[in-house]
Amino acid sequence: MARYTGSVCRQCRREACKLFLKGDKCYTEKCPVTKRHTPPGQHGQSRKKQSEYGIQLREKQKVRRAYGILESQFHKYYETAANMRGVTGENMLSLIERRLDNVAYRLNFGESRAMARQMVNHGHIRVNGRKVDIASYQVKAGDVISVKETSREIPFFATLKEQGEKRTVPTWLELDCETLSGTVKKLPAREDIDLSISEHLIVEFYSR
Repeated sequence: MARYTGSVCRQCRREACKLFLKGDKCYTEKCPVTKRHTPPGQHGQSRKKQSEYGIQLREKQKVRRAYGILESQFHKYYETAANMRGVTGENMLSLIERRLDNVAYRLNFGESRAMARQMVNHGHIRVNGRKVDIASYQVKAGDVISVKETSREIPFFATLKEQGEKRTVPTWLELDCETLSGTVKKLPAREDIDLSISEHLIVEFYSR
């Protein structure tokens, strides 16, 4: 699968905001977005004013990069959301937020979404007691996401069990650090998504 393999910090600088792709580093003064406010590249400081299309494109790219989703996958989320009842942009974000790799990240089962995705792909995560190694799997209300019993001795999970959560778990999820399991209490609403996103710009981009 085609994935970006360069410096993820360049992606944050390109979108001019923290996408939290580097785990703990994003919360320190070492974060390149904090140290350098210009886009990457030798012409970063001389970028011209963006067009309406450029603004919409950057918003789409920002969400794609934050969640680590390919363009074809992202477009499918938009098409699915457009055929659902309700507001298309909010439906799209809810679908993306319900991805298993993102839920694992939200439950502190990975320092970043990329790490959480790796945990899912390597079979360390269970959904209702069953092995699910598909990162794009859509969780439902009432699902229980847990760490495989034999994987709980991995240093990262052992530390989580001893020290508790590093990041605040959103209200639509509930984490039990003792059992290394989390419950989906409800489907995520728009106010549950903490990233600064203008989803209407993405809808406008795909509606052109």
